[in-house]
Formats: sequence, structure tokens, C-alpha cells
Amino acid sequence: MHPYGSMRSHGAGTLRADHTDATVTLAGWVSRRRDHGGVAFLDLRDASGTCQVVADPSASAALAAAHEVRPEWVLQIHGTVRRRPEGMENPSLATGEVEVAASSVTVLSPAETPPFPLEGGVEADETLRVRHRYLDLRRETPAHGLRLRAQITSLIRRVMESHGFIDVETPMLTRSTPEGARDFLVPTRAGDGVAYALPQSPQLFKQLLMVAGVERYYQLARCFRDEDLRADRQPEFTQLDVEASFIDEEDLYALFEELFATLWREILDVELATPFPRLSYDEAMRRFGTDKPDTRFGLELVDLAAVFADTEVGVFRGALDAGGVVVAVTLPGGAALTRKQLDDWVDWAKGRRAKGLAWGAVEDGEDGPTLRSPLTKFMSAAEVDALLRATGAGVGDLIFFGAGPATFTRELMGALRVALAQDRGLIGPGSPAEGRWDFLWVTDWPLFEWNPDEARWDPLHHPFTAPREQDLPHLTDDPGAVAARGYDLVLNGTELGGGSIRIHHPGVQQQVFDVLGITPEEAQEKFGFLLRGLAHGAPPHGGIAFGLDRMVMLMAGVASIRDVIAFPKLARGYDPMTDAPARVDDAQLREVGLRRLPPQ
Repeated sequence: MHPYGSMRSHGAGTLRADHTDATVTLAGWVSRRRDHGGVAFLDLRDASGTCQVVADPSASAALAAAHEVRPEWVLQIHGTVRRRPEGMENPSLATGEVEVAASSVTVLSPAETPPFPLEGGVEADETLRVRHRYLDLRRETPAHGLRLRAQITSLIRRVMESHGFIDVETPMLTRSTPEGARDFLVPTRAGDGVAYALPQSPQLFKQLLMVAGVERYYQLARCFRDEDLRADRQPEFTQLDVEASFIDEEDLYALFEELFATLWREILDVELATPFPRLSYDEAMRRFGTDKPDTRFGLELVDLAAVFADTEVGVFRGALDAGGVVVAVTLPGGAALTRKQLDDWVDWAKGRRAKGLAWGAVEDGEDGPTLRSPLTKFMSAAEVDALLRATGAGVGDLIFFGAGPATFTRELMGALRVALAQDRGLIGPGSPAEGRWDFLWVTDWPLFEWNPDEARWDPLHHPFTAPREQDLPHLTDDPGAVAARGYDLVLNGTELGGGSIRIHHPGVQQQVFDVLGITPEEAQEKFGFLLRGLAHGAPPHGGIAFGLDRMVMLMAGVASIRDVIAFPKLARGYDPMTDAPARVDDAQLREVGLRRLPPQ
């Protein structure tokens, strides 16, 4: 097969000065048409790029045809490559040294006027762009996202297969299993009340592949979750899914550090330093207030429990007496904030369900630094001195305080830390962090978290994660003290993926189910196929899954995964292009044993 198809000899974006005097045939879309004194200039675009085509009176038929065309018409051009006149070169185009003198212009398809501009970087309403996604993908940014995605998946396959991993497809129609989000159900004619579920992940199947002796599995897997959308979530998404036998955490860390170093080197021409840093879950929460910290800037959280151990500051005393925390974030130079700006930050905290946000400005006093704050009158001089030492705050700095339940307060202050960094230009376009790639492993996760609303333990990752060997005795007497053999990979504050070493003993798996309140009967009902497999000689194994869409989004430097997915969905999973999801007629519903309920 010809690399550009039988209807053209070259790609429009491939022409260079060394093609001068070559006779070429091109085909593509008209980006722009310009008429100058009886000469027509066409910018012709195809997947390889854009070049300029000139139709002049020396080829009257070509010129007449060129006068008729409009943007986005599809043309075939036959002509000769020539150097552009001196001073008329276009350095912004790869083909900017040359142009094609057209001897014929053939219209392959006329086109309606696009509903939004495709050239010039003009941003249109997102709903309009997604409704006409086939046009939006002609624009350079989304088109680049698709090409980049293809490069990334090709490299992923190369690296994984070089380590002996094989690509195995797992079922798309399976049974519903609880994995933390709602399943998409697929009704069937098989019987009343039964349905398939689309997989939230291939988790149980890849573990069974380890039982089967596959040993090294990977898949670019399609996954489905019926949950609310955000900039980095879609109801259907792709993940790099991996599982391997007879390995431990260090094997997986080394493999994926090599993978990401290869991707960044070959695609972005960036050398990543390996091994990546590691932080325990507890340290990440203590220092950054999140399990996916952005480490490109400072503003770390400081625990003030020791400073205010005997305090008379009521809000601090109440938090500590209730088993909570007092946490600070120091903003260098923040003492210059106006009262309105400080009130805005207090409102910001209230918008995140906090009761408020205390602050203190460090000023120069007669005897050294002093603290100006609504709370100062309740603080002793020793507390102020200890506070300044603990936070490292100096004259001109501002200290924000959070006090309350540990998890909520740390998460609030962690979010404040990021919001302050954005507000002060520490991260974002043109910031000192631009161009930095801070990878980080977050390790030693708790196996369980307490659900106060339902008074039970929930798995922090999923119920198939192995506990640390030394913590096994605590499964029965202190589940909250059990650490998981789990790990997440974080990049610039975004979780790329997570995984764990898995449980491979049926007895340990049932112990975990017991903690979660899953009886042996329920376990057999929901996970019997996995438990039967584990009983037939399961090797020690573990794995990880990475969000491919997020990875491509970060590498492409765009703000949403919708920009790197061919046909994305919008809020509530709506697709304005196909108008899906759509109503199904009553006959189809009856065929799968369903009926339409009257409106509530």
C-alpha cells in the first residue's frame, strides 16, 4: 500500500526545499483561501501537515476551480513544487520554504461552513465542539492528542513485551462486583432480573490469569464506571493494566520507572531521574494533606499539636481534646494581603465545608517578630515563639491555621496549599514549576478505612490487596493498624495509577472479607469464581493499573482528558454528537424483561 494512498504522491506536510521541481499530487482539506490580484492561494491540510498551493493564470482551469472552493472543501491538487519567493517564506510552517504551483484543482467533496473556526486557535463552546467532534479533530490540538496517544501506546507495548509480558483480552461482559463505583448494567434475554455488568477493571480476571500460569500479563483495557464526570474522568476510559507472578514491589517499581523514563525520553526528549522518590501514605498526609501530593513547590503543612499542647485558644483546644489536629501553612510574603483578600480565603475554606480559617501575619516588633492575628490575645508569648520556630515564618509572612478532625483538616489545608500556589504563580503556565516532572511513589497505605456513616470498615483500595505479613495478626484485633502492600504513582499532584501485591491465600482473603463484613456465603455469591481459583495453587502476584487518558493529558499539556480522547462525553455521560444515552422503545425493553416506570 502506498504510504499516502493511491490518490496522492506526497503528504501535504512532508514537502521541503529538496522537493523543488518535483511533480506532486496532494489531497486534503482547504484550511484557508486567499485571492490576491487574480492569483488564488490555498492552504491545503492533511494528517501530515499543511502546505501552500498557488493557482495563477498560467493554469486557467486550476485558477477558476480555486476561486470556487471554500474552507474545509476536500481537494486533489496536481502541480509542481517550487521555492517561495525570497522574503515570503513562512517559518511557522514545516513546509514554509516551498509552495505547490497547481496545474489542476479537483473538488472531491464540497463542505458546509463549519459551525466554529478550525484555524487560528479560536476556542469554541465545548458542547458545540463535541457535537461536531469530526470537525474538532481537524484542529491541531486535539489532532496532536490522538497522534501522541498512538505514540505512547506503541512505546508501552514495546517496553512491556521486552520484559516478557503478553497482551491478553479479558471479558467486557461480566458479573457485577463491588469496586467502589456504580456498574453499567447490560440487560439480557437470559432470564428475569439477570444482567451483565461492564467491567470497572479487569482485576479478578487478571488475578485468575496468574493462577493459570500466564505469569506476565498486560492489556490496554477499556473500563466503565457510572459516576459523575470531572476533567480527568469519563464513564468509559482506558487503563494500562498489568499483573505479574513471583514478584514483589521492587520489581514493579523498577519496571514502571523504566517505562516512564522511556516515554518521557522518546516522546518529550526529557530525561527523568530514577529511581523515583517514595513517601509513605502517612507522611504524604502529614506533610501535604493528600495522598497525591504535588511536590514541585513548598508550602508544606506543619503539625502544631506540640506548640499548642496547653493552649487556651478555644478552637485549638477543642480540636486537640477531641483527638483532632492543628495544622499550619505558611505563605511567604503573605502578610501584605489585604483584609478583603484574607476574608476571601476564609470564604474559600467555608466553601469547602470548613467553619472558618484562622490566620496570623508576622510583623516586626520592638523586641523581634510578633504575630498579628484575631487569635493573638489568647496565645502566650511562649506559644508565639514556638509557633514561629515550628513554621519557620519570618517577618512579612502569613500563617494560615486549620483545626479540627484529622483527615478533614489535613485535606482542607492540603487543598489550601495548592490553591495558594496557583494564586501566587508557583505552579501553572509561566511558573517556576513549568517543565518539571515530579514523579512520586506513595507507599504503605492503610488496608482499611473506617466508614463512620455505616459503622464499618471499607477497603482503601480494593478487598484483594495483601496486608503486610507482620500485620496479619491485627486483622482480627485491630484492622485500622494493618498496612497494605499497596502503592500509587503520582505525577505533579495527579494520580497516574495504583496497585498492590495481591492476596493469594484463600484463608487470608476470607479474613479480609470478615473485616469488611462479607460472610463466607456472600463471598461465594460475589467472588466464588476467584476463591475457587485461589484454591488451585495461586502464585504470589501483584500488579498495577495506570490511567492512559490522564497520562496522555499530562504529556500533551492540556487541561482535560476530553482533549486526548477521540470521542469524549460531557457532563453526566452525555454525548451530544450521537445524542446518547437515548431512549429505548418498549419492545426492546420487553425483550430483556424490563418495563418503563411512570415518572416519579
